[in-house]
Amino acid sequence: MSAPLTLAFTLSFDPFGKLVVTMADGSQHLGAVVVRAFPIATPDQAISILSAEGKELAWIERLSDLPEDQRAVVSQALQSREFMPEILRLDGVNSFSTPSVWRVQTSRGPTEFVLKGEEDIRRLSTNTLIVADAHGVQFLIRDLPALDRHTRKLLDRFL
Repeated sequence: MSAPLTLAFTLSFDPFGKLVVTMADGSQHLGAVVVRAFPIATPDQAISILSAEGKELAWIERLSDLPEDQRAVVSQALQSREFMPEILRLDGVNSFSTPSVWRVQTSRGPTEFVLKGEEDIRRLSTNTLIVADAHGVQFLIRDLPALDRHTRKLLDRFL
């Protein structure tokens, strides 16, 4: 069992919900931002804490290295910054030509969105896709082969 990580900073939120980073020397940075280096491939590793000006204040190798209270603050900061629902199932499409309306089940619940064109489906790897709707919201398909047969069949019409 490894010893707990000694942090050179602490994280908290001010009364207005802005992230505050307090460094070991006592200096404070209001309005800091938490950013994942590789949000899809390794979401719990390689996390940077940036000042409001964009200067890196701290680097977190693994989220699990942080004490529970600080891990909760980082997770909350990431959730408020990132919004990429994962498509779990494709219920139907109104047309196989674009633009088309997609009815999907996501990690955030059911929704409908408009796919403007096939170019709005980007392949990140053999199993991972990003689908952008007409408003710029990005949806993640993490594991294409793991999806049900109906969903894969519909997706094949657009790929």
